[in-house]
Amino acid sequence: MTDKQWRELGELALTVGMVTGIGALPGYAMPVVHQASGALVATALKQNRDLNDDQVHFTTVPAQYAAAENPHGINTIASNRGQAVTFQTLYQLPLPGPRGEAWGDPQSMVTVGQYLYIVYCPTTWQNRGRIVRFDRQRLAQLNVTPRQLQRVYTAKAARSAREKAIRSAIKIGPAFTTGHGQSLAYNWQDGQFYMWCDRESAPRVPINQEGVLQRISPQTLRPVKQIHFRLRAGHFAVPGGHVLTFDRQGHAYFWTRPSASRVYIYQGTIGQDAVHFRLTRQVLTHGPGTRVQSMAYNPQNDRLYLVSDDSIASLPVAGLAGNGHLTPADVRWTGFASKREFEALNFTADGRAYLMSNHDPEILQSTSTTW
Repeated sequence: MTDKQWRELGELALTVGMVTGIGALPGYAMPVVHQASGALVATALKQNRDLNDDQVHFTTVPAQYAAAENPHGINTIASNRGQAVTFQTLYQLPLPGPRGEAWGDPQSMVTVGQYLYIVYCPTTWQNRGRIVRFDRQRLAQLNVTPRQLQRVYTAKAARSAREKAIRSAIKIGPAFTTGHGQSLAYNWQDGQFYMWCDRESAPRVPINQEGVLQRISPQTLRPVKQIHFRLRAGHFAVPGGHVLTFDRQGHAYFWTRPSASRVYIYQGTIGQDAVHFRLTRQVLTHGPGTRVQSMAYNPQNDRLYLVSDDSIASLPVAGLAGNGHLTPADVRWTGFASKREFEALNFTADGRAYLMSNHDPEILQSTSTTW
């Protein structure tokens, strides 16, 4: 086959993907790009340097997560070690969802303007889920209590005019292929949502080594584009991220645990048709904990937050530039003793932190903006 024929075949394959949505949302057409070049910048692991961040205490996942102390009311999760922060319940999330849908295990969360976006991936849906948008401004106008929001889709609430008003503040997006669903992120630079489509055959076991990123419409709450690629450079490869966040300049980040306690941090860009990441040069020798639960960016102090259960480490974005110039003093750590599952962390523009916890799912907000 000639070069021209190969090129025409590739253009035909891309066209078919755009028309039918192959590999994406069944019955929904959207562009699907298959990036030919590697998405990982050439990586020489021997050039990486260890950073002894021993103020970070690795926290193992509990044998059993604790439920909320007040499953229908106000809870407090306060730090007991490290950089101090206190979270208090803002919302008890709806349980169940409409028509009895299993909303007991939300996976990721983003707050943008007046809206709160949550990804729900019921276990039995097998790599599928949906995004639900909550209008925080409308909920505040209605003076909604945590319990009222929690019961909004129960059979009894269906007959309540007030609960009907609360339901009007909630927009439920269509189901689509989400993968694990723990990576919904807002790009401060282009105003778009992105998330990994990290499909799994079992918890934390990727189906394949292909990376897939989806751009999500804030209006329709469904994917509008997919980019498929390989994060590979020479003999070094990773299947893709499990978490995702963006800084003010539009740089994307995710973190992984290459060994029991060490942490790799990746920085990159997501363009219209191509993705590029690099492994930053400094390796944290003390990660926050067993589970890679979330990653967040605080626009108020320009820091990244690495979230594990009951354990959160943070570091300045500027320290990752070039070959990296982080010092141990740059890394901060906060420890808790809640035994709750920390699913997601997010910051608003003023530095207010929002934490999503599972097992009696709820959204908690920080009592200060200086963490």
